Order: sequence, then C-alpha cells, then structure tokens
Amino acid sequence: MAPKVLVSDSLSETAVQIFRDRGIEVDFEPKLGKDKEKLAEVIGKYDGLAIRSATKVTAKLLENATNLKVVGRAGIGTDNVDKEAASKKGVIVMNTPFGNMITTAEHAIAMMFAVARQIPEADASTQAGKWEKSKFMGVELTAKTLGVIGAGNIGGIVCDRARGLKMKVIAYDPFLGEEKAANMGVEKVELDELLKRADFITLHVPLTDSTRNILSRENLQKTKPGVRIINCARGGLVDEQALADLIKSGHVAGAAFDVFSVEPATENPLFGLPNVVCTPHLGASTTEAQENVALQVAEQMSNYLLDGAVENALNMPSMTAEEAKVMGPWVKLAQHLGGFIGQMTDDAIKAINITFDGVASEMNLKALDAAVVSGILKASQPDVNMVSAPVIAKERGIQISTTSQDQTGVFEGYIKVTVVSESKERSIAGTVFSDGKPRFIQIKGINIDAEVGEHMLYTTNEDVPGIIGKLGTVLGEHGVNLANFTLGRSKQGGEAIAIAYVDDVVSPEVVKALKESGNFKQVKPLEFTLG
Repeated sequence: MAPKVLVSDSLSETAVQIFRDRGIEVDFEPKLGKDKEKLAEVIGKYDGLAIRSATKVTAKLLENATNLKVVGRAGIGTDNVDKEAASKKGVIVMNTPFGNMITTAEHAIAMMFAVARQIPEADASTQAGKWEKSKFMGVELTAKTLGVIGAGNIGGIVCDRARGLKMKVIAYDPFLGEEKAANMGVEKVELDELLKRADFITLHVPLTDSTRNILSRENLQKTKPGVRIINCARGGLVDEQALADLIKSGHVAGAAFDVFSVEPATENPLFGLPNVVCTPHLGASTTEAQENVALQVAEQMSNYLLDGAVENALNMPSMTAEEAKVMGPWVKLAQHLGGFIGQMTDDAIKAINITFDGVASEMNLKALDAAVVSGILKASQPDVNMVSAPVIAKERGIQISTTSQDQTGVFEGYIKVTVVSESKERSIAGTVFSDGKPRFIQIKGINIDAEVGEHMLYTTNEDVPGIIGKLGTVLGEHGVNLANFTLGRSKQGGEAIAIAYVDDVVSPEVVKALKESGNFKQVKPLEFTLG
C-alpha cells in the first residue's frame, strides 16, 4: 500500500505534485491546519504530515496520529511542533534549513541598510508631504565593524555579503574554527569583545537555553555607544525591554527586528521608538524561498517514506538516500543484534556498549546506535523505533557508549553489542556478508555462523554427545518442524550453543519440556521481523 501524506498548510502545487510523482497518495488541505479538532479527527489515516507554521503538532494531536511516521516543516522553525512528544511517539521531525538561507541573510542586510539610513521613517515622512531632508542623517556601512553572533549557514552568508560592502566582520561562534574563520575572511572573537567593538550587531543563532537572552540587559550595556542591533533569527535572543530602554537613553542608536519574543507581535516595547524598524517575520518571505522549502520538504518526506533516507531530521541522525542504500543491511543487522540480546535479557538494563569494527566504523554511527537501541528495547516495548529508542533509553537511565576501531579480524567489518543488566553481562556480534544478509558471528564469545530466521530457538548446554538428538526428539514430539540448526562451542566439553530454525512460534510447553529434559541450561524462543 502506498504511503499517504496530508498537506495541512499552504504548499505550492509543484511540491504537492512531487508526492504524486513519487507514487505517494496526498491530500492537499491547506486550511485544515487551523482546524485543530478536524485535524485530530483525520490525522490517524496518514503516514506523513507536511506543514508550515499554521499547523500545531501538539502532544494531544500526536495521540491520534496512530500511523504517523514523519512531520515535514517547510522552513527552519519548528516551534509549532512538540518534538519531545514526537520523539516518544517515534515520529521523525524534519525541517528545511537550507531553502531560505539566502532570503533570510538578504533580509538581515536589508534591515541593516534600513536602520542605517532611517529609510522607513524617511519614507513615511516624505509620503506625508513633508520634506525633512536634514532630519534623517544616516551612517555609511563601509568601513564599519559588523559583529555577527552565529556564523553558521545564514550567518556565514551575511558575513560574505558584509565583506562585499567593505565592512570589517568579527564573529562570535563557539563552533567556528580559526581556519574556517580565516577562509571566511572574518575575525573570530569572544562575545564581550564583539559587544565592545561592533558598530552593528546581527544575530544568527537558534533559540536554545544557552542563547536565550544572549543580548541581555547586562550584555547590551557592554555594547559600543551608537551601536545598531539587527535580529532576523529568533525572538527571545534579545531582552527587548532592555533594548528599548537603551534606545531611549541614546546608548543604542537603532534596531531592526524581524522576530519577536511573542508572535504575532501586536505590541512590543520596541514599537513606536525612533529609528526602530520592525517587520512581521519576513525573513523567509520571498517567492523563491517559499518554493524552495516546499519542494525540499516534499523530496525529503518522499525519500524517507519510500527509501528510509533521513534528511535534516531534528530528532534522529540524518541518513541520506545514498547512505540508506549502503547502510540498509547494516541497520537491519544492528536491529537484529539488539533484538537478540533484548529478548535474552529479562532484568533491568544498566548499560549498552556498542563496538563498530572495520567498514562498520566508517558509517553513520549515530544511526546504527539508534538501530541497536531500538532492537533492544523493542523486546519490552514493541512500538519503539529508531526515533523513540534513544529518548526512552535516556529516560530509563541506560548508559550508551560507542567504540569504533580499524579492522581487527577476518571480517571486513562487524558490530558487537554488550548489554550490562542487573544480574549479568551479555554480548553478541554480527556482520553483513556479500549477499547483503546479516549474520550472527559470535554469541557469548563463542564463534558461530547463524543467519537470522523469523522463528528461532536458542539453547545452551554442556558439550556432550546426544544433545542434538534430544533437541530434535522433543521438538518432534510436540509437532515442531525443525528446518535447520547451527552449532557452536567454546571448546570440546565446554559450553555449547545451538540455534534451531523452526516454522512457527515455539510454545511455552515446548520450552518447558526442553528444560525438564535436564540437557539444556537455557532455552529461549526468539522472534525476528525479516525483510
């Protein structure tokens, strides 16, 4: 059955057609996002939800989203999506961070010009029939120092454009390396130095606990007298009341804001102040940007629903379509390894240790980590997936550690999973053969070559003659057809393991009979989802 997507906000017809062209059933209901009750009523039918800012994806809505796998936001901001609730539900949340980079950067530059030359006030005055030429004395941008807080994707474009305007650019960004800064032609500085030196300050960071009120009253008071502040990033980065006070005092010469702490902004301390330019969150509002993000979100959602590619996800490691093709068998292996050890573990898990060897260590380890953890937790929570598993593991206090290493054995690569529980430690390793099929290659330190079967029976015993015969006899007596089996042992006469492949689920009666035979130390039926 083809995946089904709901578009609940305005999206271009070209973007909607992308879903159709990819074989995805799509319902285009651009006004539905504003009708919470109706949306909650129908959301259970859909695998994907494509939105802009009008649709609110709340925890309550997600309760009804029984089939939902992905929410795609055409744009950068996802404040209208409860990402924590989505993660717990196993729903991927993705945005389109690159579709409106140029548009937002250009708006910041335009706002800088507007506040430097008092363009909005001069326009209003002139159109009112006044000719107040001497009233609107501006400043040049050339040779001024621009302080950029956040030199990532959008901030980097602003830096480039500002250098073209012959401005001196200094940047504060903890993640900006000295070499990258040099290549960008900007000077990397600490925040206090930026505040002290900049003639203009523009912000280009997300709103997080560390960036909230980054321009607090205290930091605004450290700025150079006559500074002008531009914010086209996120409301909440600047203490707006403090900024208003400093504008009134004359310390700050002007401000240009496209975003506000409360939106829609019908009132704000900055409104009505001289030389303050305000726009209604227009950073992404160009024809090109709206089309770009719409097309991008349609492609991303289609790639995920059809091929498993995860691009620009906010609550799961990204995995491109190319990576998904190569990593598909390894992701399945990771899930099977987790599934095996999860079904074998009956008490509380304290830690999960994952080792990636050889070619496996060169892949997207975060995605493989998520696959392992989801396989482990699925034994106790069947609805868990790669999105929700890391969140649930964190809530349970499970410590997850990862080690990567060069090839150490005969296999080109392998994954080894060790789980530490309240009572014991268990480990299993596996690889992907050239046929693309996952194999278990080591259990409890015992080498083995075992394919993954839908219905498997795992047993341990002392390595003595007659065990296989006893296993076959008990299974036969209970009408269980033995399709195949694989053996392994630590040494002659030591601990041995057997994996039997059977045609159906092994009943508790069969498990009881095997245990009562006195030949087997451990008997555990295992179930796997293949394909």
